[in-house]
Amino acid sequence: MRLIILYSVFILILSCDSKTNDPRFKNKTLPNILIFLGDDMTWSDCEPYGNSQVKTPNIQKLANEGMSFDNMFTSTAMCAPTRQQLMTGLFPVRSGAYPNHSQVFNGVKSFAHHFGELGYEVGLIGKKHYGPADSFPINYLGGVQHDTGIEKKDIDLSQIETFVSGEKPFFLIVAQNQPHTPWNRGNSDQYKAEDLIVPDYMVDSPITRKNLSVYFSEITYMDSLLGKTLDLINEADKTENTISIFTSEQGYAFPFGKWTCYDLGLKTAFIAKWPGKIKPNTRNKATTQYVDVIPTLLDALGEDPNKINVGIRDSIGNIGFDGKSFFNAMIGKTQSHRDYTYGVHTTRGIINGSESYPIRSVRSNKYKYIQNLSHNDFFYNVVSAKEKGRPGYLIYESWLESAKNEEELNWISHYKKRPFEELYDLENDPYEKNNLANLSQYSEIKKALKAKLKSWMKQQGDHGIQTEMKALTRQNRKGKWQSYEQKIKSKS
Repeated sequence: MRLIILYSVFILILSCDSKTNDPRFKNKTLPNILIFLGDDMTWSDCEPYGNSQVKTPNIQKLANEGMSFDNMFTSTAMCAPTRQQLMTGLFPVRSGAYPNHSQVFNGVKSFAHHFGELGYEVGLIGKKHYGPADSFPINYLGGVQHDTGIEKKDIDLSQIETFVSGEKPFFLIVAQNQPHTPWNRGNSDQYKAEDLIVPDYMVDSPITRKNLSVYFSEITYMDSLLGKTLDLINEADKTENTISIFTSEQGYAFPFGKWTCYDLGLKTAFIAKWPGKIKPNTRNKATTQYVDVIPTLLDALGEDPNKINVGIRDSIGNIGFDGKSFFNAMIGKTQSHRDYTYGVHTTRGIINGSESYPIRSVRSNKYKYIQNLSHNDFFYNVVSAKEKGRPGYLIYESWLESAKNEEELNWISHYKKRPFEELYDLENDPYEKNNLANLSQYSEIKKALKAKLKSWMKQQGDHGIQTEMKALTRQNRKGKWQSYEQKIKSKS
């Protein structure tokens, strides 16, 4: 008996010593957490990720003081599924929030549960796009769900002053609306359309330039909101003990961005600062996904994310997160994390969307494999479905008219009419213009990625077209999730 007691004491001492040397336990005080969300912003459209045209001094300052992740991905390039996977650590089909304007299954737990139980005050200001309320017991601090331009303010950041000044540690999400369309904030005079450099993944046309001008203006306006948020935290004397994160959400509302499984849609900027823990002005190439963020932040506090019950089982009985912690990457101990990332897009139920056009993808560091499960049909959304007065379609139409050659025209046309399978060499073709799926020399690569995708879909309970056809049952479009077009009509 005495030996058992001595052994237990020895193990306890070892445990305490290991925690003393662990950066998560150097401060007894729990760190505050800020996640500042962009909205429909392509990952590379800011200074830290190489766009020297767009003025983003506050994003750049955060990068100078923290770590920029070069390979972070969402699994769905639409707002509600993206935000809810970030908040739950679950992929969209498993959680139930896979169409746009959707909500998770009853019983699913979110970050609000996990961090609330640890003593955090959990709040969000701005755009919700989550539900039901029982799954997201969040202190909502106000804001609009779509910035129509009618409101004088899309977000009132003064509402967070009391929140960040409280005695309890805070977990705050700032979910402002920019640069989501209708691109109505900021000063476009600083981005003259004729002076812009149109990137290689777009087609140079007058409409492209005009829209890039107002899109860039909104990014700069959004950047000012990030600066204001960080200033308020600093004024509360909380900066040194706050994990501050900026992330750009899914890609922009141009062709091949939002509503797709291409990297322009799924890849996202992700910058994290934690004074004394994350080395300033560093980069990390580890491949990560939004579902990994909450497990990572729990791990940063010394909690074991593998012991968390998320409130729902996957198809093989797992009750834990789909995501896994990349804490070791965050503190610079490794430059690797995931071997594969996954994408899922539901077209059914989106504005001007196809009746059924589910898309699934898997990505390694070098290759992307995509399945278009309704490839015999056309892919429609607000960009590709022709409707009088729709700015999205006018952009796409201008691309068709302005194509430089037949190769570029074929690439643009491919946006609406796609084959069942697509395969891209991302190192040599980062904008996914050259489909290799039918080339025999890539058959083994395609076979291996296809097997990975099939296995993931099985684990998620994803039945492809059958799952797509149930999409409308997962949506909640009442009141708070009106489209901004409906809100404009109601005001006029």
